[in-house]
Amino acid sequence: MQRLTFVLLTAVGVVCGFTSRAQLLSLPRSRLAMSTEPQGNQSELELFLADRYPSFYQLVLKPNEKVVKTLRKNASFGFTLFVPNEAAFGKLGEKRINQLKDARNLETASKISDYHTIGEETVPLDVLLGDNIGGVLTMGGEVRVGPSQSGGFFGIGAKDDGGVVIGSNAKIVQSFQFGAGVIHEVDSLVSPEILWRYVDQLRIPGSK
Repeated sequence: MQRLTFVLLTAVGVVCGFTSRAQLLSLPRSRLAMSTEPQGNQSELELFLADRYPSFYQLVLKPNEKVVKTLRKNASFGFTLFVPNEAAFGKLGEKRINQLKDARNLETASKISDYHTIGEETVPLDVLLGDNIGGVLTMGGEVRVGPSQSGGFFGIGAKDDGGVVIGSNAKIVQSFQFGAGVIHEVDSLVSPEILWRYVDQLRIPGSK
């Protein structure tokens, strides 16, 4: 299987001066020395996400205090984020975007962010590309990991294209090393579709 090729981010690839903080993974297991102390009420990771992935940060991550605290606590030790890009949120449509903004759906939005976060472990792309990984354990629960495929007709005859799919259909677009952690940008949400059944309700059945 053809492996993805990674190069360092240039200034063109990162906005607002974050080039020195985040890199496309050239050596997935290496660590980038950087300050992880919060600036004001936000850590450098939060500032980066708010700038580069505003929909994910504002609608999903920021409202989840548990995830935010976990990322701040483990910033120097390791974390993994599967971050849907702006196009991924565009595919959700206006109705679901408005549901994520609705205060009644805070619990569902928080559960979605749980499924996009591994709070205590850095899982680089070379591990996700492994043949026997099967899945990863996020703060929301286990998420499937598998090879991405392209071609074919209605899924018949499709072949592995060297990429990785997280969850049902979220393909990794690129991967960033950020401090001791890693950010995998994906083109769709990783969380289970079933969570949307609980929007516009006061709480998810069985939750605390």
